[in-house]
Parts: sequence; structure tokens; C-alpha cells
Amino acid sequence: MTPNSSPFSPDALPLTPPPDVAVIGSGYWGKNLVRNFYQLGVLNTICDGTKSVREEMNKTYPDIPVTGDVDGILKNKDIQCVVIAAPAVHHFSLAEKALKAGKHVFVEKPLSLNYTEGEKLVRLAAEQNRILFVGHVLNYHAAVIRLKEMIRTGKIGRLQYIYSRRLSLGKIRREENILWSFAPHDISIILSLTGEEPSYVDSVGSNFLHAHIADVTMTNLKFPSGIGGHIFVSWLNPYKEQKLVVVGSSGMLVFDDTEPVETKLVLYPHTINWQNGLPVPNKAQSVPIDIKDIWEEPLKAECKAFLAAVETNTRPLTSGEEGLKVLKVLEISQRSLEQKESVTYHTLPTTPDPVSAVMHPLPASRSYFAHESVVIDKGCEIGSGTKIWHYSHILSRSRIGANCNIGQNVVIGPDAAIGNKCKIQNNVSVYKGVTLEDGVFCGPSMVFTNVYNPRAEIGKMDQVRPTLVKKGATLGANCTIVCGRTIGSYAFIGAGAVVTKDVVDHALMAGNPARQIGWACKCGERVDESTMTCPLCRKKYKLGNAGLIEE
Repeated sequence: MTPNSSPFSPDALPLTPPPDVAVIGSGYWGKNLVRNFYQLGVLNTICDGTKSVREEMNKTYPDIPVTGDVDGILKNKDIQCVVIAAPAVHHFSLAEKALKAGKHVFVEKPLSLNYTEGEKLVRLAAEQNRILFVGHVLNYHAAVIRLKEMIRTGKIGRLQYIYSRRLSLGKIRREENILWSFAPHDISIILSLTGEEPSYVDSVGSNFLHAHIADVTMTNLKFPSGIGGHIFVSWLNPYKEQKLVVVGSSGMLVFDDTEPVETKLVLYPHTINWQNGLPVPNKAQSVPIDIKDIWEEPLKAECKAFLAAVETNTRPLTSGEEGLKVLKVLEISQRSLEQKESVTYHTLPTTPDPVSAVMHPLPASRSYFAHESVVIDKGCEIGSGTKIWHYSHILSRSRIGANCNIGQNVVIGPDAAIGNKCKIQNNVSVYKGVTLEDGVFCGPSMVFTNVYNPRAEIGKMDQVRPTLVKKGATLGANCTIVCGRTIGSYAFIGAGAVVTKDVVDHALMAGNPARQIGWACKCGERVDESTMTCPLCRKKYKLGNAGLIEE
């Protein structure tokens, strides 16, 4: 496929004979997959557990075998691919069996109803060298493909906000709520458009027809780049609405799938002008965007993409890995829905190893706080007044001083040492060999290393180089400290800097590789080098052998 070709264009399909396909589940949605694979000439067998559905399939496709025997399909050597359109509660078990039987698998959304199960499927597909394809059909919609092209070429400027509404009357389910039933498509598209995973998720909903199943949900997303978004879904709406709105700095795009092809995608070249410090909307005439030149039924395009991935053994656009990212957002949204609070995005914990990763019970009399999601291994020492927040993991034999604040998704250890009154922001790993003295600040997502030249296939933990961060130092957001270095007392490492050499006391560092651009006071302000005085607290300094010293 050429870089600019559509993922479902005819030239994407190989010239060799396509593989035989069996569809498991041919009811409400599965019948559409049956129709498309039949039209593509690759349908080998139809499978469904309901007798009336099988009878209907026999009438519609008299030349295709129809069965209720899943095991028979999995044992059939002539069938290379299995398409799963059964209820979502069965997705994992059926996909797992099919992959273990050596089949390529197309599984309808969601990949699973459990993140850990989704991980297992992705891992199993890799082990079996089989394609795992997830049915996020909007990615193969001509309007979405054209929309992505317009965003990529800057037609609406910088992305600012994305929202979607997917509403209808039914189909009402009992094995999953509206979030899991309707939202996967929109989550998939929003993740694809932003090219990143959200840093913040909150979801609210209402249950009307069943005490424990949400019929309406609103999910808010925030991304590290500053892009925001929300997804509103409901199966209790008097009319059907499927709309995606993308807001950029110099225009807006609206994809309305209920409109005819000619007006499914519309550009609104509205802009916001600033006058006297105030934002003023500048409205412009809307422009329908032509998609007829690439139009094809999205589901057929999706089926072609699956066949192409199998024939060429290449990762599809909606791979298992992509489905896992969607599943991650779904599970975090579900957690927010249940807890009725926002959830900072993090790596979902997998099922812990029963020996090494078990959360050991803590004494009731402990003098520090650890959120219930925190894992603390045996042999750790934690000082009084320290707070450890959501989904952090303190590995064995690590020492944390008093009155520290450990943020979310922080990993410490094993054998790491942290002094008193340190503050470690979200998404930081303090590895073996790293020592933080008192009062050290670690900004969000900054990075320590402990092996200078690591390889995945070669164990080098016997080559750990110690890193020392001295009292009061600040390590800015997203900076990197290459192992084996010493960061001097009250040094200030700027955001994104890459430190490759030792840093003297009070040095102000920036860049890649980091270089000294000045001096920092104990209070964090830049020292006036003409007077060697802090402009804020008026402390005076002079040069010493290891950097600045206070007079």
C-alpha cells in the first residue's frame, strides 16, 4: 500500500487467493459481516448458537454451511480466519480459543470487557504470529479518512477540541452498559486523531431501565498536548444521531453519519480573532467536502482491510494494540463512572504475580498515608507524614523519608533511597541505584536511567551506575538524568533537559545535552549574576569549589 492510499482501496488487496473466513455470531450485527464476507467471496462457514438465526442464514445463503458448532470451525484446517460478532461477554473466550487454534481473528468491538483479558489476547496473537483485528469500523469510513487527511495537511490548524454524540433508541443490552456498547468507536477515532492517550478522564452517567446498567453517559477527556474532548452516548434518544465535531485553530470539521454522502463531512472555516484582548468569533460559509471519490460501505472496507492484513501479515490500523488502548480508556471511564469522581490516566494494573507483586498488608498503626491502590513490597521503610497516591508501587527494600509526597503512577526501587520532604510528581520511576537527598523535587514524567547502554536481550543489572541528587535540587518536567551522575545541592534542571555530566551546586541547566545557563537560588529564583544576589529573597552568593555558596 502506498503512503497516500486508502487503507481499504482495492490495490491494498493481494493478488493471491484470499483466505477462507468463518463468522461466529450472525444476528443483529453479525449478519452484516456475513453479507460482506460473502460478497467478497471468502465466506466458508456461518456459525450461530440460535436455531432461528441459523434457519434464516440457511435461507439467505443456501450455498454456505451453517452450524452451531464453534469447535468444529476451530478444528477445520480450511478456515484460516475467524470473525467474532457474538455478544461482547463472549469476545475474550472465543478470540482466545481461535488464536490458540492458529486462526487469524477479527473481533467486534470491544476487544474484551476486561483490560487484563485484552492484554492476554494481544500477547497470544503475537506468540502465535496471527493477526488480531478489532472492529472499530469508523476508521475505515471515507469521511473519517478524508477528515484525517485535512487535519494532517493543516486545513483547520492546530487541534483544540473534539467531541462526539452517538445517540439512538436501542439496541438496549444487558451484558454491557451504553459506554461499552456505543463509545468504543468514538474513543478509537479520538485517540487516532490526537495521536496520544489522555492524561485525565472523567465519566458520569444515569441508570433508568436497570439499577446497575448506565443508559446514558458523558465522558470527558484531556490530553497532554492540551487537546480536550467529550463523548456523549445514549440508547434512550428519540432519534438517531452520529456526529463527530473537530475544532481547530483555523476551522472546524463536522462528520454527521446520518447525512447523505454529499454532506456527511462539512468544513466550517470559522476562526476566533482577538480584539482588545477579547476573543471574537469570525463565522464563515460552510463547505461540504467531497468524499464520493473514495466512498465505499465502511464495513466492506473494514473487511477488506482485515483480509489485506492477513494476506500481507502486516499490522492493521485497528490492531489488537489499538483495541487495547481503547479498552484502557473504557475501563478507566467505567471506574470513574462507578466511583463518581475523575480519574487521572495511568497504566492499568495487570493481574499481579502471586509471589513477587502481591500487595502486602500494612499495619493499622502506620504513620504515613498510602492510597488503597498502592502496592508496597516487603522490606520497605516509609517515614511518618509521607503520602503515596494512586497506583504507585514501592518495590522491596526501598527507603522513603518523612513528609514526602509521592504522586500517581510512581515506581520506586528496588533498593532506592529517598530523603525527607521530597516531592515526586506523577509518572516518575526512581530506579535501583538512585539516591535522592532531602528536599528533592522530581517534576512530572522526568526520567532516571540506571544502565548506560541497556539491551533487551542482555541482562546488565550488574552494571548499574549510581545517581546522586543532592539536597534541595529540582528536576524539571520531562528532563532526563543519565545514570552515573551527581546533581548538586539546589541545582535546577530545566524542563526537558538531558543531563549527561555532573552538575555543580545551584547550577541552572537547560537543553539537550544540558548546559549551564545561570545560577539558581535556594528559593528557586534565578540569581542576578551581576550582583550574585537573588532578586526575590535577597540571599547573596559567591563562587566556591563545587558551585555557589551562600555568603
